Amino acid sequence: MLRLRTCKSFSRKNVTKNAFSSCCTGVQTRYASYLADPQNMKSEYDAVVVGGGHNGLISATYLAKHGLKVGVFERRHVVGGAAVTEEIIPGYKFSRASYVLSLLRPLVIKELELQKFGLEVYPRSTAAFTPVLDGPDKHRYLLLSSDREITQQEISKFSKKDAKAYFEYEAMIEKMAFAIKPLLDRPPPTVEGQMFEILRSLMPTYKAARKLGSDLPLFYELMTAPITKILSRWFESEPLKATLATDGVIGAMLSPHSHGSGYVLLHHVIGEVNNVPGAWGYVKGGMGGVSDAIARCANKHGVDVFVSQKVDHIEIENNQTKGIVLEDGKFIKSMNVLSNATPHVTFNHLVQDNVVYDEQYKKQVSQIDYTSPVTKINVAVNTLPNFTAFPNQSHNEVGEQHKGTIHLNSESIHLIHDAYMDAINGIPSKTPMIEMCIPSSVDQTLAPPGHHVVSLFTQYTPYYLKGEKWSESDKNAYVTTVFENIEKYAPGFQESVVGVDALLPSDLEDVFGLTGGNIFHGSMSLDQLLTSRPTTHGSSYMTPIQGLFLCGSGTHPGGGVMGASGRLAALTLLKERR
Repeated sequence: MLRLRTCKSFSRKNVTKNAFSSCCTGVQTRYASYLADPQNMKSEYDAVVVGGGHNGLISATYLAKHGLKVGVFERRHVVGGAAVTEEIIPGYKFSRASYVLSLLRPLVIKELELQKFGLEVYPRSTAAFTPVLDGPDKHRYLLLSSDREITQQEISKFSKKDAKAYFEYEAMIEKMAFAIKPLLDRPPPTVEGQMFEILRSLMPTYKAARKLGSDLPLFYELMTAPITKILSRWFESEPLKATLATDGVIGAMLSPHSHGSGYVLLHHVIGEVNNVPGAWGYVKGGMGGVSDAIARCANKHGVDVFVSQKVDHIEIENNQTKGIVLEDGKFIKSMNVLSNATPHVTFNHLVQDNVVYDEQYKKQVSQIDYTSPVTKINVAVNTLPNFTAFPNQSHNEVGEQHKGTIHLNSESIHLIHDAYMDAINGIPSKTPMIEMCIPSSVDQTLAPPGHHVVSLFTQYTPYYLKGEKWSESDKNAYVTTVFENIEKYAPGFQESVVGVDALLPSDLEDVFGLTGGNIFHGSMSLDQLLTSRPTTHGSSYMTPIQGLFLCGSGTHPGGGVMGASGRLAALTLLKERR
């Protein structure tokens, strides 16, 4: 079995077998100037937000900008939800859950002036690096760059036809994304209310369809088809198809052959970094830099942000919220409560069992799919990985192969599909799909000199192993499998490991409140989008309980560090108050 270093010491003699830093041992509590002192907690607020994830902070800030007194109550020691930076191992700062940024809405960045509050994103000169392990292309690699000429040369190594088609494909995807982007900043269409309101809510969808024009049938196909069907129409080389297909399954219990994987791909290319469509970047200081910037803005507008304040339940009388009750029994009065938790947590934990509300809504909430294939592994290493297909020019020297997303076990569609089938059969993937990112290759503040932090976003791991909970030995064995697979591409990786933080789907649920470990607050399947997110009941953000709103990613437009759900929930509440 692999030897892993604990977080107690960095000396080589203290390496122990199967010792993981996957709990909170060594987690550093950060005091931030934007946090409110619990001693100054008010007994009443115009609105309270349960959960200090990025959406909850955004909701609070928009409400405060409109003059409301707002309190945010976060159960963990740090705000940000899944968008956090944590020093799990002393000296190494991890983006512990989410790890790259693209989807954060430009409108949110602009309206909250987040750059003024410290948000800085490093664009990546390399988008993807896929080394090939076996087959006719053994020890070759595909590198997709921000430089068009380099990308064309790279794809040409595998297929000149694909090199020519690639930019036409990119233009097609960009056109689809451009058409639907306005839908992300508006509530979904409604079929309730006055006819004028219904028609007005349908206008953004109508305009999107107009933009697509004759490409509307192609858009429908992309939304509904397996991504393999789309990619096989455009390309012939397996490494290119498989690399692009990863965006169609990332975070989703889907195979590239699954219907709906086309939309998941589209969801991951609708963002931008520094006005470059479809680009992804690393946030300075880790993903906590996003949440810190939002929290600083919230603080400026008078929001009280509290950490280590777990909400026990939402107080409700006669179908109207009255406030929240903290774990210590303290009651905070508020007629408006916004839940940044998943719909499942909101209605099965925060809303008490004796509260009576719409049965159809309750049933639909119980049917939301939270299946997750993800195990996130954060690794501290004392040197950069050295890939056989693209060796480092000199020891520990950062190259283009280190700067983007490194796709392992992703050089062919069948490898990804086989990994998926393992999970469907109740076992973790033997050759897991691995997305490796090394943010310290760009941001040197994240690790000690010469050392690095490595993010491994791995699939596929079922929530249960053949119906049973994972044991610690099961977790250790899976991490060992992941590391052994990396070793095949980058010999010496295992020896470079300083410490590990491994988060199974159940850990993502326990630590971050992500039901089922699902990073999107619910599957991004077609039956859980637009007017069906989270239910088909009226507004995406309002609930059948007066004064209770949902502001997390379980609402339209869905998951990722996007911020749209938080903004739209706040605007919905303000509209209701008017």
